[in-house]
Parts: sequence; structure tokens; C-alpha cells
Amino acid sequence: MSHSDGMTVLEARDFVKNYGAVKAVRGVSFSVKKGEIFGLIGPDGGGKTSLMRSFVSLLKIDGGELYFKGRSVRENPDFVRQNIGYMPQRFSLYQDMSVAENLRFFADLFNVDRVVAENRIEELYGFSGLKPFSKRKAGALSGGMKQKLALSCMLVHSPDVVILDEPTFGVDPVSRSEFWQILSKLKEEGTSILVSTAYMDEADLCDRVGLMFNGRILVHDRPSALPGRYPGKLYSLCTDDPHLVHDALEESGLCGECNLFGEGVHLTLSEGVVESQIRELLELKSLGFESFGAIDCGIEDLFLLLMKGDGDER
Repeated sequence: MSHSDGMTVLEARDFVKNYGAVKAVRGVSFSVKKGEIFGLIGPDGGGKTSLMRSFVSLLKIDGGELYFKGRSVRENPDFVRQNIGYMPQRFSLYQDMSVAENLRFFADLFNVDRVVAENRIEELYGFSGLKPFSKRKAGALSGGMKQKLALSCMLVHSPDVVILDEPTFGVDPVSRSEFWQILSKLKEEGTSILVSTAYMDEADLCDRVGLMFNGRILVHDRPSALPGRYPGKLYSLCTDDPHLVHDALEESGLCGECNLFGEGVHLTLSEGVVESQIRELLELKSLGFESFGAIDCGIEDLFLLLMKGDGDER
């Protein structure tokens, strides 16, 4: 029986994954639509990897269900493995083999016809920019180029659904940008992408995101819609002494939320408190500040709020 609406390629329904007494994923539900980039955003240890490994049938499902194109992952593991491209956090390239040899090896692994494989490899060279390095050993590539090669190896059998586990972790900013340009090209070609990251700025590069923490998806929506879920008015206070200012505000009881944010503090006011009381407090404690005023909420502000409630705020 199909559980797909014709547009859904990946779906989790009340999915649970345990490691003994440790609940790694706690009743997660969401879906990935055909041709979109869905991002799982959150810190390490939140359950992202366990969820992704379960989607490609590398881990046992302990509760709920996972579906790929309407088919149960639990009941169709071979179909899933043959038709999803999966790039784990530590993709095993053969360091002593060249770029071209790695690509041909993975083409053979996926039983891709030799002629089809050579044509596909040329296509992959085209969007990855790896052709000038085709004879270079994988071990001699930079971190960003290794990630491009790993992605190309994962795409050599032309899957139309791919799952990428923190593919830009530890990669320099320029390589991160180039990698996301490749993902955008894949999306334009109709590929559906589930990608995880701990980088909040990558959320805006996705069509939809799920903020994941402590085994739960706290909220999922379009990136542009998430800030509107923040309750109340948010303020930014820029100062040369963010830690001292933060501690003073926390102790005062004048703030609802109070979080260090770069070179300043983001805060909300407790009920009945007005802006002038914040200024008076800082003057009283001889704590200087450069600016203080209302700002638009960002995704990270919402995530920090939801993390404190561990998913109770939805």
C-alpha cells in the first residue's frame, strides 16, 4: 500500500530510534517533497545522523515508520539502498586511487553500465569542476574537493533522491559556497535533497527546514516563515562587554529571554518592563553599550528559544 501523495519522496511518521536506554530520535514526523531541499538544522547529538542512517536502512527502526516514495523502508531495504544516494559524514574515498578511479569504482559498485558510467562521470566533472584533477589521488585533494568527489561518487548511479549528512562540516567558506551551488544545480535538475547541517546560515539555502534538538524536530517550515513564530518583541544590545552585560541582565529579572549573540546580547523584556529600565540598569552598573533597540528575529533566535523548552513550543 502506498503512503505517498504523489509529491512526497521521503516521509517519517512518529519515527523512533533508541540505543539501549538512550532515546536518539523521539517520535519525529516530517516529509520531503519532490524537487526540494529539506534541511535538518541543529547541533551534534540531536539525532540527525540516526534519522538519516535509518532512512537508508542502515539502522533498525524501533518505532513509527519511514517511507521512501510511498514504500516502507522497513519492508523494502534493497529498493531503498539501490535508489537513494547517501553521503555519510565520513565518506570513505580510496585515498590512493585517483579521482577518476574512485568514480569508476563506485560506478561498478552500483552496477552502472561502463558506457553509461563514462558519460555520467563526464556530467559529474561538469558540475563539480573536478575534471582538471581527474588523475590526482583522492588523498592529495583539499577538504572541499574531497567533499565534491564524495558527492560525485554518491551521484554516479543517478539517484533522484539524495541524503547528505553534514556535507559541509569542517569545509572552508568558499568550498561551502561552491558545494551549495552544486546542490542548487541538482535541485534544478529535479533531484530531491535531505541535508543536515549545524550551520544556521545554511538554513536560508533550503526550501524548508526542520530545527532538530534532543531527538525531536522542534518546528519545520520555510526558512522565511520561521522568524514569525517568535513570540513577542526581540531586542539587540551591542556592547564591548557582552558577558558582563548578559550576566547583569540575567540577574535583574528584567528579561524574559537573554542570549549572547556575537558581540552583543539578544533579549526580550519581562512583562511590564519598558526599554528605559534596561538603559537605567546598565547605567547604574556602569556598563556601556553602543546601541539598543528592537530587531527582526532570526532563525537562531527561535532555535535558542525552542531548545530551552525542548520542543514544548511549537
